[in-house]
Amino acid sequence: MFRLSTASLAVVLSAFISGCQQANQAESAAPAAPPPVAVTTVEIQREPIPIEFEYVGQVAGSLEVEIRNRITGIIEQRHFTEGSEVNAGQLLFSLDDALFKAEYQQALAAIETAEAQKLTAQAQLKQAQRELKRVTPLARQNMVSQNQLDDAASAVDIAQAQLAVAEASIQQAEANKLSARINLDYTRIKAPVAGIVGRVQQNRGALVQDLNNSLLTTLVQIDPVYVNFGIPENEWLGIRDQLNDGGLKLDGERLNITLIRADGKRDTRSGTLDFRDYKVDGTTGNFAMRATLGNAARDLSPGQFVRVVLNGIFKPDAIAIPQRAVLDGPTGKYVYVMTAGEQGSVAMQKPIELGQWVDLDQGRDNYWIVNSGIEPGDKVIVDGVARIFFPGMSVAEPTATAETTTSQAQ
Repeated sequence: MFRLSTASLAVVLSAFISGCQQANQAESAAPAAPPPVAVTTVEIQREPIPIEFEYVGQVAGSLEVEIRNRITGIIEQRHFTEGSEVNAGQLLFSLDDALFKAEYQQALAAIETAEAQKLTAQAQLKQAQRELKRVTPLARQNMVSQNQLDDAASAVDIAQAQLAVAEASIQQAEANKLSARINLDYTRIKAPVAGIVGRVQQNRGALVQDLNNSLLTTLVQIDPVYVNFGIPENEWLGIRDQLNDGGLKLDGERLNITLIRADGKRDTRSGTLDFRDYKVDGTTGNFAMRATLGNAARDLSPGQFVRVVLNGIFKPDAIAIPQRAVLDGPTGKYVYVMTAGEQGSVAMQKPIELGQWVDLDQGRDNYWIVNSGIEPGDKVIVDGVARIFFPGMSVAEPTATAETTTSQAQ
């Protein structure tokens, strides 16, 4: 039998103990696994989301009128201040009316003359009718000649014709009176509508004619105002197609607009889109659009440029995520989604296709609509993505700071 000496046994035991100590030291020196990265997520659910489209527009008066004289005359007086507001029917210019008053009086006199001629013709007709009545029975008794009867009948016809001429003369005189009255009224040039009057083109004492240099000033109505803008052909066709197939829906009967001013503030008023051109503008490639907007405060002026926000459209069953959750990669945009792993939750990448940038209710600003890539129930990581260095990294969500979005925007 093989036996170890006491000295040999001591050497073996010493070597074994030394090996165990080295193994324990190696285990204690190995690095521990990193703790999960703390993140905040949003649980994805579908909801109807309002969509807005922004364009450049220009304000225009809802009614712009050129004030012109319609007769030849000399301007006697201007009755307004340039740039002021005037009411409908307010006197703007008065022309020298002496000649037109004389023509009107002549027309009145012509009517009196024609009426006197009518009275004469009526008297002559009555006399001729009496004479015809007298000679008719005498002719039957052969007490007067046939020529006398014919002359009496002709006299009646002539009197009737003279009466018709007199009545026509009265009608002509009445027409001349109306024309003279109109020309006399044209010497007083009034505002056809309420609005703001522009710069004067002809001053007092100027001779103005009905065909040449007839423009006196302009008048614009600015309550309401028009807002003209254009939508690129491809974009408008896309909106129209989505409205037809249900991808987008109207939130009412018409599309609406709001304005963003030059200082970046959104106007509180809402206007209605009331005109869409049927053709594309060959110079711009846009469909011309026009909306009507109230302007009681007169703070919008014709020619002013504004940013037009087209709204009144929403996307049913849409998905939106905060902009800060979206990352850029070599192949496009992606998000990290918290996914269950073997040892706990891990962050996995999902490529996404984005749509419009929107602001939602409940203070949810700077959100992006996601057209594809994520589905309801996915938990998209929105905070802590900067600490995720590779897909599959362990993550954890503190319960107290977890975010959840629903269709009611909790």
